[in-house]
Amino acid sequence: MPDVTKYLNNPDLLKFSTAQVAAFNGRDADMIFIGDSITQGWRSRGEAVWQANFAPRNALDFGISGDQTQHVLWRMENYPIQRLHPKVAVVLIGTNNLHNTAPEIADGVKAVLTKTQTMYPGIKIILVSIMPNKRANDLMMAANTILRTFADGQTIYYLDLVPLMTPVGDNWKGLGADHLHPDADGYQLWADALLPLVNKLLPPPVLGVPVQP
Repeated sequence: MPDVTKYLNNPDLLKFSTAQVAAFNGRDADMIFIGDSITQGWRSRGEAVWQANFAPRNALDFGISGDQTQHVLWRMENYPIQRLHPKVAVVLIGTNNLHNTAPEIADGVKAVLTKTQTMYPGIKIILVSIMPNKRANDLMMAANTILRTFADGQTIYYLDLVPLMTPVGDNWKGLGADHLHPDADGYQLWADALLPLVNKLLPPPVLGVPVQP
């Protein structure tokens, strides 16, 4: 269920999404990235990778730090993003639902997928696996076993990053010192895995044709 409590307690959290959506005033977003701080991180630790690969695709970063599935649902219902008409959505959410069971996490992700399809008829969704993390890894990997069943290869595609994020000491390849958020190399890893599928679903822009500011 959509939940606004988090934002009522800390309205400053919404500033990032507000600014990002406002930047698309008057034009469509061909892609939308839906998620939490890992998605928001495209515009910080992943900024160089974002600018090289996704800014030219008119991509909207719709991630907010700390979001759980129910918070994403609230933002989708209360932000003016339906008018953007994206063709591809990249969804990565669930890692903050660590107090839920794996089936509950999967149900929440499914609700986000359904909401996305309802808002944008015909959209292609790339559902990204929840990344490894130290705080609740077993739980998230159990959720991933359910999430992969949501893919049908026609409207929803599953992108499994877990095999690429191999263990490194007490951490995983591509993660920062907090064992949760990607570092710059992690965003490059994600982009490298994501782009072939994105290019299949959304042809890349023609070189030499300027992108709208």
